Parts: sequence; C-alpha cells; structure tokens
Amino acid sequence: MSTLRWSDIVDNPLLQNLPFKIELNRWGKIEMSPASNQHGALQVDLATELKKRRGGRVLVECSIQTSDGVRVADVAWVSNARLKRLGWCTPFTEAPEICVEIMSPANTWAEMHMKAGLYLAAGAQQVWVVGLDGKRTVINPPAA
Repeated sequence: MSTLRWSDIVDNPLLQNLPFKIELNRWGKIEMSPASNQHGALQVDLATELKKRRGGRVLVECSIQTSDGVRVADVAWVSNARLKRLGWCTPFTEAPEICVEIMSPANTWAEMHMKAGLYLAAGAQQVWVVGLDGKRTVINPPAA
C-alpha cells in the first residue's frame, strides 16, 4: 500500500461527511478521533470568541502540515496577512497564529503537549488546550 497524502483523503468520496475527525500521521496512516456533542458546542463557543479578534479569520477543523504529518486543530485563528500568503491550501503549510485543541476524555496531557509543540514548530504563536469544562491552558513558544 502506498503512503496516503492529505489530498488523497480530501478528494476521496468515501471519506466525505465522516461523523468523526481524521488526521494523517507522518507514515500516511489515518488516525480517527470521535468528537462528542459537548466538544462541538465548546468548539462553537471558542470560534465565536476568536471571531471577535480583528484582522483575521476563524477556522474550525483546520488542517496543518506538521513535522509529524497533518494535524487538525479544532479551532484556529489566522491573520489576514498569513492567509494571503498561504492562500486556501489544504493543509496549511504554516500553522495559523492561534491553534486550539479541545481535550476529550481519550486525550492525555502528553498528547496535547506533543500537538502543541507541533503547531508551535509550524509557526503558531499560541496554542490553547481547552478541557471540556472550558478551562484553558495557553502554551506559548519557548523563549529564545
């Protein structure tokens, strides 16, 4: 079997409208994670909060090419300048300025820190890790 690319997944009609989120790891393997209705409601709340920021756009289920394959941020805020530079490529080749991950019961803090590190390495300026209770941890890049 050949290694999948993100475009293979996006263009595959069998993978459209799935009831769960998928990501592609560095080996071209699809990873799936189901989201709860509570997760979806929190995603909308966070997107609404980020929409109040001027000078950019809010995206949900934002695909980002990382050093560990394509990861999908639950919510992201990208500046108009970065969006102009990137265009609407899928996945983004650079992370939006703010990437948000909502923890589900199946997630571990180690996994969330790993994903935060991937987003920061790909250019994010902040990563928010939000629990289903709404509590937020903000992770910034290490000081230079």
